Amino acid sequence: MDNVAQEVQKLKEEIEKTDLPEGLKESVSVRLDQLKKLVNSPSFLPEFDRINKYVGWITKIPWSKRTQDRLDIQAAQVALDRHHHGLGEIKERILEYISVMKLNSEKGSNEFIRAPILCFVGLVGTGKTTIAASIAEALSRKYARIPFGGMGDPLDLRGQSRMHAEAEPGKVIKALIASESKNPIILLDEIDRVTDRGRDSIMGVLVELLDPKQNNAFVDHYIDYPVDLSEVLFIATANNTTNIATAVLDRLEPIVMPSYTDQEKITIGKKYMLPRIIKNAGLSEDSIVIEDEVWSQVVRPLGFDAGIRSLERTIDGVVRKVAKTIVEKGGSKFVVNKDNVKQYIPQ
Repeated sequence: MDNVAQEVQKLKEEIEKTDLPEGLKESVSVRLDQLKKLVNSPSFLPEFDRINKYVGWITKIPWSKRTQDRLDIQAAQVALDRHHHGLGEIKERILEYISVMKLNSEKGSNEFIRAPILCFVGLVGTGKTTIAASIAEALSRKYARIPFGGMGDPLDLRGQSRMHAEAEPGKVIKALIASESKNPIILLDEIDRVTDRGRDSIMGVLVELLDPKQNNAFVDHYIDYPVDLSEVLFIATANNTTNIATAVLDRLEPIVMPSYTDQEKITIGKKYMLPRIIKNAGLSEDSIVIEDEVWSQVVRPLGFDAGIRSLERTIDGVVRKVAKTIVEKGGSKFVVNKDNVKQYIPQ
């Protein structure tokens, strides 16, 4: 009996030391006081498990924890350029936003400046998803991703009521918890790829998430208490806008991600991909050289591709073949040229 009382008391202490909203803290404290009266009841253990799980979730939510934005234009430009070649319009848009934040900060304005809700639209492999992580790095914000591909139930976003035995918070609250910050960047990835069955209801939740007049009191069914998402910088991606509700599009700023030209792919392959893949394979940085004359075959091994995923797979294949050769036969430097290119690249 004493052990039970101690466990309930531990939960109460956990609630008291966590920076929860006063209304939520009071509500949970009342439930814990009621729980103590049920010690001899057969319903005690199930109820204790439910409230123990609930306390575990609500104490992880960053109710007031936030990161400090880095409002340095030059540092932001370097961060964006480090991972992405080209994309001038997108980078310019981000730098404009940082500039506005910086000017307001210098004036001593305490008013939160709402970010534009960017939606990157383009074909597979054009860099829609990775640019969001680069924006987070540029702003020095935490980052989380919510995949929408195949989503068919709005409860995936909003969570289930605690009345259900296996209930948990939805993906929105989980993304906030994963970021450990109330002002992260949250990527809403492929919002056009939800199922037809759940499209209308999911779009309804998206409207609430993206509307600044509503997202300051987002209610997850499991948490059952308003959570302020007004400082979250949402970024969305889509392959096209056909399947996105008009009400959602009205709250987005679509930016088209262009297909890469062959020359852009060559630059990306040389400057970004090859060094990274060589490093990941455990090889020295000068162990593989791909001569200029064969890069045209590297970027188009099997024909045209709007994105860069085929390019990455091709370079990865070249590096793997070299790694296997080194293990089997030795060697320290390999040159891919027009005479041996068929050994390394699929034709």
